[in-house]
Amino acid sequence: MDRDIEKDLLQWKTSPLRAPLLLRGARQVGKSFIVEKFGRAQFEHCITLNFEQTPRASVCFNTLLPDKMIAAIELFAGIAIRPGRTLLFLDEIQECPSAIIALRYFKEQMPDLHIIGAGSLLEFTLNEEEFSFPVGRIQFLYLRPMSFGEFLTALGRTDLRNYLKTVTLENPPVPVAHEELLTLTREYMALGGMPAVISAYLQTKSLYQAQDVQSDILTAYRRDFGKYAKKTKHKSLQLLFEKAPGLIGHWFKYTNVDPEAPSRDVKEAVKLLCLAGLLYPVFHTAAGALPLAAMQNEKKFKVLFLDVGLVKRACGLDTALLFTEDLLLINQGVLTEQFVGGELLALLERKEAGTLFFWNREEKRSSAEVDFIVPVDGKIIPIEVKSGGTGRLKSLKALMAEKNFRLGVRISSAPLELRDQILSIPFYLIAELPRLLLSLKSVEKWHSEYH
Repeated sequence: MDRDIEKDLLQWKTSPLRAPLLLRGARQVGKSFIVEKFGRAQFEHCITLNFEQTPRASVCFNTLLPDKMIAAIELFAGIAIRPGRTLLFLDEIQECPSAIIALRYFKEQMPDLHIIGAGSLLEFTLNEEEFSFPVGRIQFLYLRPMSFGEFLTALGRTDLRNYLKTVTLENPPVPVAHEELLTLTREYMALGGMPAVISAYLQTKSLYQAQDVQSDILTAYRRDFGKYAKKTKHKSLQLLFEKAPGLIGHWFKYTNVDPEAPSRDVKEAVKLLCLAGLLYPVFHTAAGALPLAAMQNEKKFKVLFLDVGLVKRACGLDTALLFTEDLLLINQGVLTEQFVGGELLALLERKEAGTLFFWNREEKRSSAEVDFIVPVDGKIIPIEVKSGGTGRLKSLKALMAEKNFRLGVRISSAPLELRDQILSIPFYLIAELPRLLLSLKSVEKWHSEYH
């Protein structure tokens, strides 16, 4: 399957400033597949050392001299390595910390060699206090589950994906396209963006057989707990993993996970599942100025799960509900907030981990909450995920009035339109949100409303 990150990999390959690359992301988001696909397409040879499957490959890094390491790898793999023509892929690199340290010396002494490292639990090694990280000698890319746009590509519907890139306020999606795209959105919410799930669906055309793969993935994540449970209470990890899908959209409180456990145990579990890529924190921001992180409250946050399809499966939701009910009402809006959060994460620069934010005010008789706050072209854009007319968006309008924001965004199943300084975006158009917002500047009709 094609992934958008392949464009970033190609830019990395041809960049004169290239350094060894670490591809980061949760287990089973497709890191190994995409690197080996890229290696076959762009190089004469792709040599893969998987330190989890073949632990003895670690002996190649008993020295930090690049020429000796290359000689050992050539003997181990039985293939000659030619800088510029060979891709060296170090998979599950966290199992060989010396290989991570060696990347610095490859950058300094053998810069023409293309090297990519990846690992499902890489973040744990990088965050160990005693680990000496080669700062400034390594580049990063982050791979997440497949976005809705990548899902369309996998289905062979590049026509629809390209069509969305042409949509404007003056030329919104025609009704037939709108309905078809909403149906595909429902399909995506049922499946999610895990490559193995999408692959199963493409082979069987069965949403129900694909959900069996979702169950297998969730089970595999639970098995991973043993690899880092020594750092926290296993019970807290298990409870958090089971409860997190149902906590989406709510201000996170440790007592909601386990009222009997010390908050420090749950806090450590949150940290570890975030490191594993299974949870994403959405932090509160006062939204007064950019950067949003400058006004971030780390003690006040919500969580997103890794993938909307896994949320659907973990919550035990009937797939049929996604095709018969209002999406925003299913499980109190958990699925739609997860979907929107995932699509907003897909918009972030892939060279950085990225952070999402929300806004909340808790005062007697004037409490309010806005689901997401994002920066676009130097402006703060508040986003609500809500059905109904724009007149019902009390929290969004309260924030806009308080901070003097001239534009807000409502995401729902409703058609694309701008009314009362609220830009309504249908679910399937989130990938085009930055373009649509920027287009408001150049359209004289809406200029006064944007500014």
